Amino acid sequence: MISRRLYHGTGPGPITPDGCAVDYYATLTARGEPELIHAAVPPGASILELGAGTGRITHPLLALGHEVVAVDESPDMLAHITGAETVLSPIQSLELNRTFDLVLLMSFVVETADDDLRAAFLRTCHRHVSAGGCVILQRKPPEWYDTVQPSERVPGDGSTVRMTDVHRPGPGLLEATMEYTVGDRHWTHTFLSRRLDDDLLESELNRAGLTISEFLEPSREWVRAVPR
Repeated sequence: MISRRLYHGTGPGPITPDGCAVDYYATLTARGEPELIHAAVPPGASILELGAGTGRITHPLLALGHEVVAVDESPDMLAHITGAETVLSPIQSLELNRTFDLVLLMSFVVETADDDLRAAFLRTCHRHVSAGGCVILQRKPPEWYDTVQPSERVPGDGSTVRMTDVHRPGPGLLEATMEYTVGDRHWTHTFLSRRLDDDLLESELNRAGLTISEFLEPSREWVRAVPR
């Protein structure tokens, strides 16, 4: 049972229910993720993107020839997306009554420390994937949880990204705060997440009617799953 808040954030502009800063997310660009996803599905595959944010991945996927339905619970996030159908909804309660060649759940959303919420996310994936389609998940490689420490990086886009206040409050759990600085603007995002080993992830997927079919790259961060 997780009693502490899973996510919270601070800083200028709108902050989403899960603590994300809309104005910061609007500054971000893709870093190879759309090409990785594009290579894992047929050309022109229909995509349901869960937790699409401001369209960092949506817009490149559209440019690669995919029809994308972008889902987010934040209207401020969705206001930045153009060219795709947008749906305002929490992931766990989404009911579109149609299926897609690919259901995409990125940004480590699946690693929520709330096990019931994770199960609901995966049921949504199963409800919306076609019989011959797939689900692509992004998670941190399990080993990352053992080694991650406070850090700072400068991506080269004028921003500074720091990880601070790293704690391990229980088995498989990680709590930390991300700090983002762009010019004179500063945001924080505190999260509590759960390590998903391969076996645990497979078990969680199985309960939702899915199974792992492959890892898309050697680190095992990107997971392709299919209906059982």
